[in-house]
Order: sequence, then C-alpha cells, then structure tokens
Amino acid sequence: MRAAAVRYGTAGSLVLTALVAAPAGSASGAPPSPETHGVAVAAQRAEAAGIHWGTCAKAEGLPPSVRCGAVSVPLDYARPDGKRIELTVSRTKATKKTAGKAVARQGALVYNPGGPGASGTYFPMVGVMPEWKRIAAAYDLVGYAPRGVGRSAPLSCQNPKHFSKAPSQSPTHPDDSYKQERIAQAKAYARGCAQRNPGLRHYTTLNNARDLDVLRAALGERKLTFMGASYGTYYGAVYATLFPSHVRRMVFDSAVDPDPEQIWYRNNLDQSLAFERRWTDFRTWVAKHDKAYHLGKTPDDVLRSYEKVRAELAHEPAGGKVGPGQLQSSFLQAGYYDDYWPSRASALSAYLKGDPKPLIEQASPEPRAAAENENGNAVYTAVECNDAAWPTDFGTWDRDNSELARLAPFETWDNAWMNLPCAYWKAPRQRPVDVGTADGALPPTLILAAERDAATPYRGAQELNRRLSGSVLVTERAAGTHGIGGGPNKCVNGHLDAYLLEGRLPVRRAACAPRKEPRPSSEVRAAALPRER
Repeated sequence: MRAAAVRYGTAGSLVLTALVAAPAGSASGAPPSPETHGVAVAAQRAEAAGIHWGTCAKAEGLPPSVRCGAVSVPLDYARPDGKRIELTVSRTKATKKTAGKAVARQGALVYNPGGPGASGTYFPMVGVMPEWKRIAAAYDLVGYAPRGVGRSAPLSCQNPKHFSKAPSQSPTHPDDSYKQERIAQAKAYARGCAQRNPGLRHYTTLNNARDLDVLRAALGERKLTFMGASYGTYYGAVYATLFPSHVRRMVFDSAVDPDPEQIWYRNNLDQSLAFERRWTDFRTWVAKHDKAYHLGKTPDDVLRSYEKVRAELAHEPAGGKVGPGQLQSSFLQAGYYDDYWPSRASALSAYLKGDPKPLIEQASPEPRAAAENENGNAVYTAVECNDAAWPTDFGTWDRDNSELARLAPFETWDNAWMNLPCAYWKAPRQRPVDVGTADGALPPTLILAAERDAATPYRGAQELNRRLSGSVLVTERAAGTHGIGGGPNKCVNGHLDAYLLEGRLPVRRAACAPRKEPRPSSEVRAAALPRER
C-alpha cells in the first residue's frame, strides 16, 4: 500500500573530484562503485547544463505562475553515458517578501509527496497558501516527477482501461477460490510489468536517491534542502545516508520505518494493523455524531451499518459501478485523512436512507484518472518489488495475512493483493540500504509524525529518529492524518518554519496537541494526496 498525499554553486570539476575521491557512504580510500562514479558524472553534467525553465506542458495541469523544465539522468548509473531519461521538474521562484517585508532567498526547497508513484510537480502551487507563504518567500519551491512517474520515462504494466475494473469484490476473509483468482492476477501483472518495461530493474529507491542528487546539481545548489512525505521520507533518508555532506536541511514528514528488515513486506503488515486502529477512530467519531448521521451510537453499531451497505453492494452495485471493492477504497481514504470523515459518513447515511448518489459520486472510479492511477501503481509495484526480497511462496502470504486479518480485517487482504505481484517478480532484487549516519556526519534534521498515522505507523518515525544522528522528532499527539507539515496545526507549522527558515530545532524532541476534529457536515475540504499507501 502506498505509504499515498516539499546552494550554492561550485565548480563541476571539483564536484566530480570530491565525489570520486571520497564517495559518500564508503570507507575512506575505498574505490568508488560504478554507480557512485556515475552519480558524479551525471551531477557534473547536470550542473553544467542547468534547467531551462519555460511554460509547463498542458498535461501537467499547472497554472502559468509555475514554470517547468527537465533534468537528464542515466537510466543505469553504472553506465552514465548509456541511455538517459528525463525527469519533469516544476518551480516557482522565491517571492522574497512576506507581510510587506523583504526576505532573503535561501535557495531551493525540493519536495516529494511519496508513493512510490506520486508526482510532486504540483508542489510549487502551495506557496499561495497561508501556511506556506513564509517558506515561499525564502525558497524557490521545486517539485518533480520521479523516474517512472507522469512524463518522466513513465512505466505501465497493463492497459489502464483494465486496471480499475468496477464493480469488484473485497472479501475480508477470502476463500480458496478467490485467493487463486488473485494469485493469477498478480502473476499476470508481474509479467506485464516485465514485458512492457525493458529497463524495469532500474526503478528503485537507490536510483531515486541518486536522481535527487543530480537534481540538486542541476538546480545549482551545493547542498540540498529537501522535504519528503511518506515514501519521500524513505528515499530522503537513503539520500542522507549516501550523500550526508550534500545535505543542508531535511524534513521527514510521516516517516517510513527504514529498518532493512521492514522493507517492504513487514512494513505493509504493520500498516494493515495500523489502519484497523484508524478505522476504529473514524467509527468512534461517527458514533459521537449519531444525531447527524444515524449510523449507530457505538463504533460497533457503525460497523454494522457499514457491513450492511457492503452486503447490499455485493448483491447490487450502486449505479452499476460501486461494489464492495470501491466502497473499501473510498473509506480507506478516511484512514489517511480526517478531512474525509464527514463526507464518507454522509454518503453512508444517505445510502441507507435510499439515496445512493453521494456514495456513487465518492466511490466510482474516475475514467479520466485511469492512466494516471495505473502509472502510479506500476511505479509503486516496480520500486517496492525491486527494492528488497519478498516471500515467493504464497503459503507465507496466506499464513501471515490470514492471521493478521483476524485482528485487522479492514485493510489486510486488500493490502496483500496490491503487493502480491512482488511474489512473482523476475527482476533482480536489491538489498535495502542500512539507513543511518555517524555522529556529526549529517546536519540536524526534522522528523514530523502523527501518533496514530496508519499509512506510516509512528514506530517508523521513532526508528528513523534513532538512526539519523542529530535528528529531532516532533509528534502530533493523538492524531492520525497522514502528512502533517503545512496543514492546520499551528504548533507543527511553527516547528517547520523555525527549522526551514532559521535552522532552529527543539533541543531533543517536542509534542503538539492534536488538530481539531472535523465537524459533522456533508461538505469536506479536499486534501492534497501524497498518494502514499
């Protein structure tokens, strides 16, 4: 599941010499790997070329205030003079003023929203939001589409028309027949990925981190200021491990557990358990507002209302499009973002009163998004399957997920099906990077985490805090929204601003009170999706 919805010039020859003489992440005097040399070559080339900013392609859907360009990176860093691919990059320049006062520019802030498989090209647009204006005054806001995403050498594993078939089933305790059906689908999907993408093995977290260093050079930044959310925290952490001397400031928002033993199979099991807690949080909130929704006065009563709707949709899909699978996907978003709670509760309530329209509107697949969704899933699958070893015997998956589903039925099997192609993956597997830095090797960094986050459980933030020397963890207590920086919590934003604008952090760690709960209403503010699962 996606874990889904942020320099100073030097001579290129000196960059190359320094990287080759003492490659980041290797012992002093050890010869550089071909990939390390390849990053140095690509970074030197990118620094010399820079980025030519112009009007964004219509496909990006960005306003004229945002400018776009491209950065060339090697498909295979062991062969930097071989095939190259282009990454789409977007930017707004620092406004250099806030509240009528002049502000000094501090460089570029590069952002990634997660995934794997999400594009950050929209990021420069956040500069007009009140929560981001001070940061936008001091920094160029830079987003980009990582390799495989959008127009950046896109991956595709099947015809988008066939990717989101609807209506579909979503049994919480599948029988053997259903399991065999999903095994066949996973094998076919893995074959499709291999057949349709000749360079598939090069779509990895390691290469995402290497690409980030080439982007840094192309931007003319001697050191990188980076903000990653969800999966973006993981390859940000890998970057910090490989290139600690290239880091200026880093923000890790909703951190993936970087322990190599967790990447990625066990992280997904932990995630399914965490989503059960968030599912309970949502039902508790709905029960608290029973006068508005009439779905039950206790969380168990609300669950019975939900299961009643699920059973009816299995028999007769709403609008011919919304079955149990679409219901599940729609309500999973409530596990990511509190903002969705009012609209999902309203839709469920309306359906039980005889009006299926709100549920159809919220849960039906959007045909116009089919290609984007299939592309995102293809990149997600490629990166996670390439990054690490996965169990290749379905018996292991069956045992682990059957046991977990007894405790956490809400998302367990759907999460397993999403990742099952990795059991049948033919591309070479990598060993996950052992994320971590020695004392003093990395500048102080900021980790943000919500205590009840399901997509990236809180333990991951604690593990990253332990592994990155000089990092400080800021916790939003008793909250579970995924991605908290630049949101409605003023305390969290105060720490984010202090760090990015002044380099100032709490002495050890800090805690913020939770954001306000959503008010019961049929309206919901659309959240920006990091698309991490």
